Amino acid sequence: KYHLKIVYLYSHMFVPLQATVDARGHRPLNRGRETYTENRYSPPPISGGGRYRGRPTAAPAGSSHSQEKVEQPDAGGCTHASEEMGILCPTGCELKTMLLKQERNVKTSINELKPQVEELSRSSNNVYNYIHSMSNSLRERQKVFNDNNNVMNRYTDRVEDQHAYIKETVDTVFPSNIRVLQGVLDKIKMKIQKLEKAIQTQREECKEPCTSSCPIPVVSGKECEDIYRRGGKDSQMYLIQPDSFYPPYKVFCDQSTQNGGWLLIQNRLDGSVDFGRRWDEYRRGFGNIAFDVGKGHCETPGEYWLGNDRISQVSKMGPTEVLIEMQDWTGAKVHAQYQKFTVQSDTSNYVLAVDSYSGNAGNCFLDGSLELFGENRTMTIHNGMMFSTYDRDNDNWNPGDPSKQCSREDGGGWWYNRCHSANPNGRYYMGGAYSKAMTKHGTDDGVVWMNWKGSWYSLKAISMKIRPFYAPS
Repeated sequence: KYHLKIVYLYSHMFVPLQATVDARGHRPLNRGRETYTENRYSPPPISGGGRYRGRPTAAPAGSSHSQEKVEQPDAGGCTHASEEMGILCPTGCELKTMLLKQERNVKTSINELKPQVEELSRSSNNVYNYIHSMSNSLRERQKVFNDNNNVMNRYTDRVEDQHAYIKETVDTVFPSNIRVLQGVLDKIKMKIQKLEKAIQTQREECKEPCTSSCPIPVVSGKECEDIYRRGGKDSQMYLIQPDSFYPPYKVFCDQSTQNGGWLLIQNRLDGSVDFGRRWDEYRRGFGNIAFDVGKGHCETPGEYWLGNDRISQVSKMGPTEVLIEMQDWTGAKVHAQYQKFTVQSDTSNYVLAVDSYSGNAGNCFLDGSLELFGENRTMTIHNGMMFSTYDRDNDNWNPGDPSKQCSREDGGGWWYNRCHSANPNGRYYMGGAYSKAMTKHGTDDGVVWMNWKGSWYSLKAISMKIRPFYAPS
């Protein structure tokens, strides 16, 4: 009995220490040589009243009420004013319509111009003939004057002066003007011939029916929630226009996940797009919005970043939520959702503000990496961080030191702290697990979500979607 107690105490006195977590992902402190700055103040995410009320409930299945179907125009050209169908109506074939309209206008102008040119040419010939007849009349009159020299002696000098002036005008000025006019007419005729040739070429090219590899639906709106409420309930590429002062642009709308209305702002799925980009590229956006896989419309999203200017604009229109969905290489899926999400403008370097987490992936944005402790963990919190790229260092890792830049080492633009617990825009590694030897700088630069798979597992897919937050009815 005593022997068993001694063995038990001895075994618990010498419990082996657990292996420490490799915290290279956030650049651990070098004792006494580096200082850490806590998260800088940033505005909280926009909250309060939403832009939308809850969606109206669908009519009962057995309802006797029937609504007459209204045929919506889909021929392009944006000629309709249907509020239900949105403010835009592209189909991808407006170019042909526009060119054919221009052809009709040009042909009309040419038809009007041709008789004018011919009339001008006839007028020139008439003037020329009239001047020659005038010269002949003057010669005959001079003969009469010579025969009646005694009678017309006092008028001879004046007539001769006039004759000399007219002769000079007829022989020199008029022919010169006529030659200039003839040159102008020749140039006009050449332009008409070129226009007719261009019209003929255009007509030949427009013989085939107009097709678009990625047609855009007629339905449009300010964002994907607006499109959903206008009837665009298929997940595919659409045009949105959040602000009427700026031109519309293409986005992918997820209209099926959690009742739809999601605007895809980031997507990684196959590594086909390089996310190691400069500041201006992240500001404007890059990548491939969507693809047609043979169904006649673009229902498959590509890899892309919407652009910080656009993300900021949409998120600042009102309370916005973000959904981050991810998948590992076994097919397992998890998500992280924040009911409050705002990206500030360029003047603040696109500061990130999030709140109200839910999901099963782990709260990286607000808690940082849960496998780290104390200051090491708080360094990985992303909330309140400015956006950084390899040519614009705004992270918390010794700001201003070019040798210590999170974005340069971790492969993409992001709201780095020092440095990350999540790295959705990192380098894409096939298969999931990767090692320091495979990386460029020895850092966890993969597509990482540490609270799910740790630092050294690169996800197969990850996406970020936003939509207006509203209380369900």
